[in-house]
Amino acid sequence: MHAKTTRFLVALLCCAWSVGAQAATKTATTKPEPKLGAAELIAQSKPQDWRGLDPENTLLMQLDSGQVIIELAPRFAPQHSANIRTLAKERYFDGLAVLRVQDNFVTQWGDPDAENAERAKPLGTAAKHVPAEFDVALKGLPLTRLPDADGWAPVTGFVDGMPVAADPRKGRAWLAHCYGMVGAGRNNPPDSSTGAELYVVIGQAPRGLDLNITLVGRVLKGMELLSGLPRGGPNMGFYDKPEQRTAIRSTQLLADLPEAERPALQVLRTDTPLWQQLLAARRDRREEWFVHNPGHINLCNATVPVRNQPAP
Repeated sequence: MHAKTTRFLVALLCCAWSVGAQAATKTATTKPEPKLGAAELIAQSKPQDWRGLDPENTLLMQLDSGQVIIELAPRFAPQHSANIRTLAKERYFDGLAVLRVQDNFVTQWGDPDAENAERAKPLGTAAKHVPAEFDVALKGLPLTRLPDADGWAPVTGFVDGMPVAADPRKGRAWLAHCYGMVGAGRNNPPDSSTGAELYVVIGQAPRGLDLNITLVGRVLKGMELLSGLPRGGPNMGFYDKPEQRTAIRSTQLLADLPEAERPALQVLRTDTPLWQQLLAARRDRREEWFVHNPGHINLCNATVPVRNQPAP
């Protein structure tokens, strides 16, 4: 090959390598276009992205430290929800106490004398026997699905703001034990819960309890008042002494309160494009702080936002 031709080819190859290297460097150092984070998305939300509370299915529990607001889930636990509504209307929970706080697990409340037939507080007109309500039919359920894989169920998503798992092969769906979910304590028989003794998940989601206990709703406000209580003793977190317990001053349905005294909260709807955008923002973290983008979200860290109703 002629020397002049050889020098031309070498120069061409060097130029090509240089251009390729520059392109590769540009690709490696150029960050994706910034996306709106969760806070910005919520700030830009529209009124139709939110819903109010159903006064007939929302409890206000008053502690000395403040208010805890619990939204019931009658779609998944209709008989337990009905029993809890009756107990609240008849003021059964007033004067009961938080009996148990087990670290990284649950806070539980009820009648300290429930096991003593002579001293136990009567349930009034509430049902004394409620069947287990571990799952419901998947067909017809307005489930907003998550595309992310879950180790506990083939399908997960949200219904009415509640975290839901499902198995399409069996045609069944159930509420999941995520942080802030409220369940009805039971003894060994599956149908031994009435809603008179309740607990809330305060730790890493104990999903192994799914399909084993009836979940009846979730805490919308006041979780810090329940999760921040002093931990109980070695007996599964139950308090050893009565003075360690936290008193429940009252528990009422919002429907039984004057409208002016009802907390004006709103829950983000989980059947909206905004909810999908929020999930995407939490899944695909493009903030400068993140070194690694997880590209994944699981059912129990996709928390549904709650806010005070904006002033008109």
